[in-house]
Amino acid sequence: MRRIQGLIGVVVLVALWWLLAATVFAGGGAVPTPAAVVASMAEDGWSFYGPNASATLSAAVQGFLWGNGLAIAVALLVLLVPRLEAVATQLAVISYCIPLLAIGPIVLVVFGGEATVVFLAAISVFFTTLIGALLGLRSADRASLDLITVYGGGRLARLRYIQVIAALPSTFAGLKISAPSALLGAIIGEYLGSNDQGLGVSLMISQQQFQVPRTWGLALVAGLIAGLGYAIVALVARVVTPWSRGEAQR
Repeated sequence: MRRIQGLIGVVVLVALWWLLAATVFAGGGAVPTPAAVVASMAEDGWSFYGPNASATLSAAVQGFLWGNGLAIAVALLVLLVPRLEAVATQLAVISYCIPLLAIGPIVLVVFGGEATVVFLAAISVFFTTLIGALLGLRSADRASLDLITVYGGGRLARLRYIQVIAALPSTFAGLKISAPSALLGAIIGEYLGSNDQGLGVSLMISQQQFQVPRTWGLALVAGLIAGLGYAIVALVARVVTPWSRGEAQR
């Protein structure tokens, strides 16, 4: 049922886009019809979209792995050393509140090149995953934790057998949001001019050259990749944490 509703939503959005392009924005050229965008994408072909999408996706995946890996590591460290919670939380909030467009030029000057794109992708996902992991780790059943303690288990045993498993649903919830965020961070990094190719670079060039259908095509490809990333993480979450699906349905 959800898939049908999602498909209906996509059809409605495309129809609304087509209607606005043919009526309200007709003649202006700022909003091309879906057919014009698809024709432009077909004309550019894989030779244009393939290398640019691959460059952005590569940096986004690296940032996704680095940012989420660091967030999960910090969450585990905070659980083992509670005194570090205030510092870790403050750093996470700072990373979330600083606009990427503000910190991007500084990172570009310090690191330069592709490292800037990866860094911005990583910082885009750090806060969401850290909070999700912390909430999940603390949601462990108290009785189960006490049982481990009774049998002589310490913090590491409680973490290994109870808390890590309890944290999986919340952590995957953060990872699902992080997938599109990593792509957005990478595109912003490219948009700042820190790379020679990529969706962000192509978007900037297309805007400067007033290639409207190509600009829309690039935005559409970016949205499809972001949606695919979300769907992949959601599929992994469904396989790894099948019990969470049953709890959500109840």
